[in-house]
Amino acid sequence: MVGSQFFDKLVEIAGRGNVSREPGVLEEYSKDLSFTPPRTPLCVVRPRSADEVRRIVESAGEFSFSLVPVSSGKPRLRGDTTPKVDNSVIVDLSRMNRIIRVDRKNRVAMIEPGVTYSQLVSEANKHGLRLLMPLLPKASKSVLASCLEREPVTMPKYHWDSSDPLLCTEVIFGTGDVFKTGAAAGPGTLEEQLESGGAQKSPMGPTQFDPFRIIQGAQGTMGIVTWATVKCELLPESKKLFLVCSDALDDFLDFAYGVLRRRLGDELFILNGMNLAAILKRERNEIVELRKVLPKWILILCISGHGKLAQDELEYLEGDITDIARETGVNLVSEIEGVSSEEILGLLDKSCEEPYWKLRFGGGCEEVFFLTTLDKTPELFETFTRVAKLKRYPSENIGVYIQPLVQGCSCHCEFDIYYKPSDTSEANRAQDLYMRASEALLRKGAFFSRPYGPFTEVVYRNCAPETVSALRKVKSIFDPNNLMNPGKLCFG
Repeated sequence: MVGSQFFDKLVEIAGRGNVSREPGVLEEYSKDLSFTPPRTPLCVVRPRSADEVRRIVESAGEFSFSLVPVSSGKPRLRGDTTPKVDNSVIVDLSRMNRIIRVDRKNRVAMIEPGVTYSQLVSEANKHGLRLLMPLLPKASKSVLASCLEREPVTMPKYHWDSSDPLLCTEVIFGTGDVFKTGAAAGPGTLEEQLESGGAQKSPMGPTQFDPFRIIQGAQGTMGIVTWATVKCELLPESKKLFLVCSDALDDFLDFAYGVLRRRLGDELFILNGMNLAAILKRERNEIVELRKVLPKWILILCISGHGKLAQDELEYLEGDITDIARETGVNLVSEIEGVSSEEILGLLDKSCEEPYWKLRFGGGCEEVFFLTTLDKTPELFETFTRVAKLKRYPSENIGVYIQPLVQGCSCHCEFDIYYKPSDTSEANRAQDLYMRASEALLRKGAFFSRPYGPFTEVVYRNCAPETVSALRKVKSIFDPNNLMNPGKLCFG
């Protein structure tokens, strides 16, 4: 059988202990916590090097098998690593977990796909650096995967491009070709570049072509990235947190715009009481109790001081921010009932150990997220809550996270639907709300730049036909045999 031949080839490439078709192992990769229908893969292979990945891709082309790359540990939430077709092989990249280097001078780290936030945060701190990272990411989340997925980072001040913090990459396309993007493309080998002072920090190129944009947001449908460089920033000597609370979302948007426009803060984002409670507490009853006393909306702003003049830097930043608060009519505080600034500060530069904060309330969470501008978030929140009311979904069980991006030019807006997967009725209502609210938001102008799961088809159905046609042409160039995670996005 061809399947047996391919399995033997995978064993030859990765070693017998790194290829499995045990039912329990396959069951683990057949599904996640999303509403994506489960599908059992044929086997799981765990390569250790880029060369092994290349040989696996070439062999998949020879034997006509599909490959689904996975680099993050459980829990997985969005369905992007669940196989969509029957002849799928999971390529688990978790063994490729080297932090190749951390370069403080150039504020850059080079990592393999299996490197998690729990690994890289501590290593970067040893070098006096901190990561541009999402809000309290899973400890088991692959840093490289997060960057490829364009997950929002909490520091819009340092967010210059939608692709940040991803810099250079090495990718093995579905053709089996190995390609380096940005400054890593040359001239010279990586070793020669390092010897001459290169840092693989510029993501653009080679020439007038920026191929890293092809693989970002592609959910592994173009190729497998075997290493990447990611942008870091200096670790501050001191930090100070401010909170702005309100019963109405639009009450502090002018303040947020004022701070963002002047690039005064580091971390800046908005949560509703439900999400802040889920972040700070671990048990459902604790979340419920804290939620009762928290304000409806909380803007979190952190400033940082660096070097010998760290305290002076904090003082002038605080003075400017206080002026903006007075001009826009908001009240800055350092703590609110049930929450101190120290509690929040202690979480900003960390990853989240189990249980992941989005699963603490009910064990399940369906995320509805999209891009918009900050001024439109109140209207879009109203749209979402109107659908939730029609579906009789309790509004208090919905979390909200609003993250300004690209120095405030746009923002990530996210509605988290918390539910109990063990309660079939509740899970069905959550799924129905997820689909209906997403459709309503799409009609209101929400831009779903990273569609996952069942809603993906709706997003591409509403795209201009020319866009879908162009994407499929790109796919045919870099993965002509449709080996890489077929069935995802608009690729059948």
